[in-house]
Amino acid sequence: MTLKPIGRLGAASPGGLALPSATPSPVNLYAPRGVALRDGRLAVCDSGNHRVLVWQVPYDRASPAAEIVLGQADFTCEGPAAAGRGPENGFHLPTGILFVDGRLVVADAWHHRILVWRGVPDASDTPPDYAIGQADLSATLPNRGGGPGLDTLYWPYGIGWIAGRFYVADTGNRRILVWDGFPDADRPADACFGQPAPDAREENRGGPVGPCSFRWPHDFAGNDEWLFVADAGNHRILGWRGHPDRDRPADVVLGQPTMEEAREFPYDAQGPCRLRFPYGIALWHMWLAVADTANNRILFWKLPLEEPFGPPASEVLGQHDFAGNGENRWDAVAPDSLCWPYGLDLAGGHLAVADSGNNRVVLWDCRDLVEKELADVPGGAGSSRIDL
Repeated sequence: MTLKPIGRLGAASPGGLALPSATPSPVNLYAPRGVALRDGRLAVCDSGNHRVLVWQVPYDRASPAAEIVLGQADFTCEGPAAAGRGPENGFHLPTGILFVDGRLVVADAWHHRILVWRGVPDASDTPPDYAIGQADLSATLPNRGGGPGLDTLYWPYGIGWIAGRFYVADTGNRRILVWDGFPDADRPADACFGQPAPDAREENRGGPVGPCSFRWPHDFAGNDEWLFVADAGNHRILGWRGHPDRDRPADVVLGQPTMEEAREFPYDAQGPCRLRFPYGIALWHMWLAVADTANNRILFWKLPLEEPFGPPASEVLGQHDFAGNGENRWDAVAPDSLCWPYGLDLAGGHLAVADSGNNRVVLWDCRDLVEKELADVPGGAGSSRIDL
């Protein structure tokens, strides 16, 4: 089964081991962390440049220029808090990004908040409408300057919109916050998972790793039947059947042999069952894609997962086989190689990967992988263009 890279966003590599330029421009990217494919658009958290870039898709040329920049005055500016203009219209390391029912939503990690545009901006430098996790757009203190609660955030990395619920990976507080329906400004979360109480924030609940604890939760994927959380610091993916309405143990783990282990395998042959700092996940139809970040690869599992300790991954991207784990396969940058992939999104038979170490986003044609599921999707099979 062949999975084909079909495009790239970001400057071209000059060859050899040199990275492409990261100087701010409508084309260049610097250590992108998050990516979203929806509603005819592709949005990228250009994290190192403290901005978000937006493209219209489909497009018909390699490495096209972005149409919209957010968080900076123009395409050549960079720096936290809009290069000194202030946090009202600037980011400090944006990471997670989503399109939610016509909204654009961004996790502004080091401003300890989630930013919301009620409509996807059609012009550059459009300020957000409101923040979740802070009292207003000028506030940026972790946990609002105090301890954690249902209305505070500390380094929120990832966000998810699944089955009518809004999820935030409140990474610095080692927990998940959940809202029933999409929250308005300054609305406290309805539930907290991963801690014994909303005011707790210790790593792995202050004890050993277990089936309802997190070290660094980072991203979400799911559907009406499943919720998955990338628990990057524990080198695993946790899965729940259904969407828990309370803090409870996970039903499935990927990347570790038991729920009570969090082993890192930095030097061994990796194989199809191990993960090392998985930062990003995405689910489309019956395929779960995992950014196995420190192993420089994307792994695929097919649902359903029947056993509590999940089966081996079915497919691998970025390496020649399941044994490989090197940055760009210990070679020059190639169209299908990866270096520290972070965020990803899987939609319409196409996969977008924030290939952070290579300062680019790589787009893949995954229709061979999802051919069976696409057979029942109008316009799905046989289409070679990105059309979401």
